[in-house]
Amino acid sequence: MMQAWGVTLLRLTVGAVFVAHGLPKLFGPMWGTSPEGTVALFALVGLQPAPLLAVTVGIVELCGGMALFLGAFTRLMSALLAIIMAVAIWKVHWPYGFFLNLSLEPGVGHGFEYALVLFAALFCLMLNGPGVLSFDGYAGKSAKSGQGRSRRD
Repeated sequence: MMQAWGVTLLRLTVGAVFVAHGLPKLFGPMWGTSPEGTVALFALVGLQPAPLLAVTVGIVELCGGMALFLGAFTRLMSALLAIIMAVAIWKVHWPYGFFLNLSLEPGVGHGFEYALVLFAALFCLMLNGPGVLSFDGYAGKSAKSGQGRSRRD
């Protein structure tokens, strides 16, 4: 039972992180960066069409984060967000190595350590489901809260 609560804490935290990352991509400076900044970054790393992808990623991060927080469609949302994180690691963070740019050196981006942790957390949620206190569990989409379905389910 305690393991299911651990998965729930992971789901709530990761969901909140993605809501916080999706908001600025869609709504701008009040929430951090700007939609224009996201489009420019996507274009810089070769993700085209950058405007469409920036909006799509913003929507998936915001809606996927909210869904994770609520425990709705946990495995599907985790898979979609994991794909986004895999592309972010490959196209944005990989050239800068493993570590974050903690000194905020100009012209140096952040490494992939943080994105890798999010990817791993999402992969865990794909494997384990939502944990307890989730719409998925309430709707019977997981055999037991925090545990994957067996082949007999």
